[in-house]
Formats: sequence, C-alpha cells, structure tokens
Amino acid sequence: MPDLLHPVALVVAILADAAFGEPGWLYRRMAHPIVLIGSVIAWADRRFNRDSDTGAARRRAGRLVCATLTLLALLLGWGIQSLLLSLPGGPLWLGLLMSTLIAQHSLYTHVGDVAKAMELSGVEGGRIAVARIVGRDPEALDGAGIARAAIESLAENFSDGIVAPILWGLVLGLPGMLAYKVINTMDSMIGHKTPRHLDFGRAAAKLDDLVNLPASRLSALLIILASLTRRGADAGGAIRAVRRDARRHKSPNAGWPEAALAGALGFAIAGPRRYHGVLVADPWMNDGGRWQLTAADIRASLSLYWRACAVLGAGVLIASLS
Repeated sequence: MPDLLHPVALVVAILADAAFGEPGWLYRRMAHPIVLIGSVIAWADRRFNRDSDTGAARRRAGRLVCATLTLLALLLGWGIQSLLLSLPGGPLWLGLLMSTLIAQHSLYTHVGDVAKAMELSGVEGGRIAVARIVGRDPEALDGAGIARAAIESLAENFSDGIVAPILWGLVLGLPGMLAYKVINTMDSMIGHKTPRHLDFGRAAAKLDDLVNLPASRLSALLIILASLTRRGADAGGAIRAVRRDARRHKSPNAGWPEAALAGALGFAIAGPRRYHGVLVADPWMNDGGRWQLTAADIRASLSLYWRACAVLGAGVLIASLS
C-alpha cells in the first residue's frame, strides 16, 4: 500500500479540483500556496538581484536562488507529505492539499469567461476578459484574435498548469508538485528577457523549459486521445499538426499542446501577435487551418480540454490500482 499512496492522493486531488476548484471562502481567510511561493520569489528578487552587480554576478545569484528555492520546496514537500501520511486518512488530506497545485477548474472558468464575455458583450467584453489570462495587447485584438488568444492560453496552461504538476506528483509526490510550482512560478516572475531579469532569471527560465518538456509531449498525446472521444475532432489532424508545427513554436514546449488542440479541431492558432506594441511574427500552429475563430470555437476547445483532463485522470486512476 505505501507505494500506492502518491497515485491515490493524486486521484483525490484531481477529483477535488475538478469538482470544487479553488474555494474562495478559504483563500479569503488564508493565502493561496502559489501566492506564498510568489512572495518568497519576490523577496529573493529584491534581495539578490542587485542593479549594481555585473551580468555574471546576476547569473550566479540567479542560479543559487533557483537551486535553493527548488531544494527547499522538495524538503518542505517531503516533510508535509510525511506528516500527512502519518495521519488517519493520510492520502485524503494529502490529496486535498495537492489539489491546490492543480488548475483544471480555474483554467476552465477563466477561459470560459472569455467566451461568455464575447457572447454577451462582443469584442469589448472579450478584450476585458482575455486580458486577465494573456499578456498580449488586448486593444489590438479583434473577435478572432480574442478567441485564438483564449484557446492558446487553454492549450499551454493545460500542459503547465495541470499535466506537469500531476506528472511530477506521480514521480515524486507532493515534493515533486511543490518543486515544480516553485520553478514554474519563478519562470513567470523572473524568467523574462528584460534588462532586470535577463541574467538573474536565466536559470529559472531554462529549468522551467526542462521540467515542462515531458509534460508538453504528454499533453499533446492526451489531446490526441481525447479527440477520439469527441465527434468532429480529428486525431489524425492533431498528429499531423504536432509533427509539422510543434517544434516551430518559439517555446520548446508550448507548441506541442497548441498544435495538438488546433489540429484536432481544424484551427490555426498562435501566428503573429502583438506584445506591448511590438509585433512578434510567430509561426502558426496547424498552419492552413481556420483562423477566424469565435466564442463557439472557444467552447469546442473547452469540451476537448475536459476530455483530455478525463483521460489524464483515468491514467492516474489506473496507476493507483496497478
């Protein structure tokens, strides 16, 4: 039984997050774990990323911070997991804690809000809603651009917000999930190519690419399998899009789930985007697909997304019983 505790807890985590998401009543009274992680990273950035340091010194400091915070997350996760598993019903309590590190429900809600806003308020409402989940300039987006942005966010975050933490949870339990979330949050906060973070955040960005590599490939496979269960989805199209376009994406990982989702539903997503007034000429995922997308296409993507989550959950359940 001890060997099964991680998968059993993960099954609980997946079901709890799918059913309840993030309980607002709880996080109005206490900080979300990701908020706490972000606070520590922000402190380390202020303390060790000094403007007076050379680029080499900043890179050394960034590597040290990245390694230290990752190691601390592993140790903290191991301690909490050991404590919870020593209690009656340990896998249940561990699973409920793990559910806070998975984003199935919240991702569905945020992307669904974009479709709802477009349906109720048109382009202006869609711009407001999509600005909450993507970094590109919302004023430059028309209706099709809003829909593509929401679908791209859904695909990419399926990989790094759901598949990756669950995969690392299967491998290392809570320590793996917590360490992954620390690395992913470091990348989102300091892994940017800005003057302040180009050197200091380099280690975090590279480590994030590394730990997301297996999950991105698995995400594409899950979307392909899910497309077999949805009428109108094309598993063959998903496979062709992944093989042709995934490696053309500027990110070593995001192209895999994006190409799979686009190919499965016949969409073309990614492509040229505008960030902070600068046009970025990125390649299309599923080049040649339909790019004039609507709120209905967001909802079709959400339908396929939930099926992919179900396939992932079924795989974890099988692992817990094997």
